[in-house]
Amino acid sequence: MNRIGITMGDPAGIGPEVVCKALMTMSDADRAATLVIGDPVFMRRAAALVGAPFAFVETPGAVPAGDVPLLAIDAPNRDAILPGQLSVDAGEIGYLCVERAVHLALAGEIDVVCTASLNKTSLRQAGRGANGHAGILAALTGATKSYAVLASPQFSVIHVSTHVSLARAAEVCRTPLVLETIRAADLHMRTAGVARPRVVVAGLNPHCGEGGLYGREDDDQVGPAIAAARAEGIDVAGPVPGDVVFQQAIDGKYDIVVAQYHDQGHIPAKLIGGHDCVNVTAGLPILRTSVDHGTAFDIAWTGVADPSNMKAAIAMARRMKPLARNPAAA
Repeated sequence: MNRIGITMGDPAGIGPEVVCKALMTMSDADRAATLVIGDPVFMRRAAALVGAPFAFVETPGAVPAGDVPLLAIDAPNRDAILPGQLSVDAGEIGYLCVERAVHLALAGEIDVVCTASLNKTSLRQAGRGANGHAGILAALTGATKSYAVLASPQFSVIHVSTHVSLARAAEVCRTPLVLETIRAADLHMRTAGVARPRVVVAGLNPHCGEGGLYGREDDDQVGPAIAAARAEGIDVAGPVPGDVVFQQAIDGKYDIVVAQYHDQGHIPAKLIGGHDCVNVTAGLPILRTSVDHGTAFDIAWTGVADPSNMKAAIAMARRMKPLARNPAAA
């Protein structure tokens, strides 16, 4: 069984609550294989909020059956962190929890990092980077490139480009980057337990350009990347027009779709996957899953947060297999 380290997320948001609610559904054995990394006051406050039938027990030390191991990271200026409010201190403790989890994963003390949500503005206010978890994880692991994967029971999707403008996406979706993303897709699905992943690449342009009528990128850039990946032994198809490729994946023809830009992949994945859609970061020297939602400041600490996505992220973390190699060095 994978040993999972769960970070509490931004304590002004719903992270501590959904972590506690997810823990409530676990068996004693699963709780014993789960280490929560967070501020003890916030985690115990969340446990009381939801009526959790367990205690957080700080490690190192013996943890009674049914209780949850907690690696305590004390929040700076804890009393200044208020529900639903941006805070330098909340951003700082959120960062510190992720930092410790990454160090544990790199040292082999946990197998998978599972993260609750952070607030990018609070992180920026704390001077901890402007790109949320993605930037933090890359900096802490030394990864030169990582990939956003949205995984659901129906299909997974990985992105050649993510947080760039649509105009910029058309510029960066070139053969080398498309090929790297196909490789990352294949490796990710293997870590998710698929022995022979079936990868498909979505076209960039409508109808994959119609032979140049709507652009030549699919013929000149995407196609050569697919051919190169096939030559490496990867089972990859495409390019397939973006308006049909996701239905084919839902129908079971493919395991993972390589999307060219953010909304091409995010919209169908979130629409179809719903609460079961999990954020996975591929391309790191560690394994990481995450909820696919934000801090939900509007409902923070009210007891009404839905833990379904956190439960799905934990379930994905349990299923993942160890990395066969360091993808950041590929």
